[in-house]
Amino acid sequence: MSTSMPNDPCSLFGLRLCKIRKSKGWSQERLATESGLARSYVGGVERGQRNIALKNICKLACALGLSPSILLASSVALPKALAATPSDLAFYKNGIGTKHP
Repeated sequence: MSTSMPNDPCSLFGLRLCKIRKSKGWSQERLATESGLARSYVGGVERGQRNIALKNICKLACALGLSPSILLASSVALPKALAATPSDLAFYKNGIGTKHP
């Protein structure tokens, strides 16, 4: 059980991440595999139990095909266009050294 507050940035980030993941029809396991992070870590982030590092935000965004700013937006509501530009993805992918198709 999480003791985080509804206004807690970690909880808000986790809710947004979960909503985006589910909008893509992905499981936590798939997001973890695609991002190179542990499934238990992704679950903790989604529950607001983890203070996620910037590098991991970039890994998750890259795996989801998003700009990290989409994950960091203050609202849990999703924008109409979620995709990052190819140059954005190349920058984040190369900058964090992850491997994605």
